Amino acid sequence: MITLHGFAASNYYNLIKHLLLYKELPFQENLLYAGSDELLAISPAGKVPVITTAEGLYLSESSVICDFIEETYPAIPLYPENAGERAVVRQIMKVAELYFELPSRRFILYAFSGTEAPEPVKAEVREVLTRGVTALRRLCQFSPWIAGEQFTMADIYVYYVNSIVSKFGASQLNWDLLAEIPGMKAWNESMSQSAIAQTVEADRLANWPEFIQKVTAQVQAAKTK
Repeated sequence: MITLHGFAASNYYNLIKHLLLYKELPFQENLLYAGSDELLAISPAGKVPVITTAEGLYLSESSVICDFIEETYPAIPLYPENAGERAVVRQIMKVAELYFELPSRRFILYAFSGTEAPEPVKAEVREVLTRGVTALRRLCQFSPWIAGEQFTMADIYVYYVNSIVSKFGASQLNWDLLAEIPGMKAWNESMSQSAIAQTVEADRLANWPEFIQKVTAQVQAAKTK
């Protein structure tokens, strides 16, 4: 059985959890927070999520975990059969991660400390996000799924990328980023209505107070150094 390590407030943890539930795979969860010795023992970069495979192998990095699960458990496929179409799906995932999620993530510490990001930081992030918006406009189809007629790994991946974009990127910049990509907001809302997404969201909300308590303590500790 797979063990999923991390915490439910993490969007990437929830991405993998959604994937496991969609593929109807048995798994267990192990609550670990970033910075803990337990996490560092199984994650080379100390990042969430990590899985322990059925063979006892530890794997981190969400895209790596996604590909491992798809290759190991192909019964409910999330990539097209055609190699070119698979590459398009992975391209959407990579663009969303690099030019949508990661720049938005730069605002997280400002948000949790109750401060506004400096204008130079906002300008840098806005420039990268603009590239992301332009690229995703070109790549996404929403007909009805993000890469076309087939529900793919990109649908799950980008949905959880968007949680960071909406919460931090959009709020700090006062910019409705999802509305900039035709079809994205309606698709995102549709994704949120699935039974799996609602289960994952309920678990996220349950974990949120404890997560905020830990983040607040870390921010206060950093201020006293």
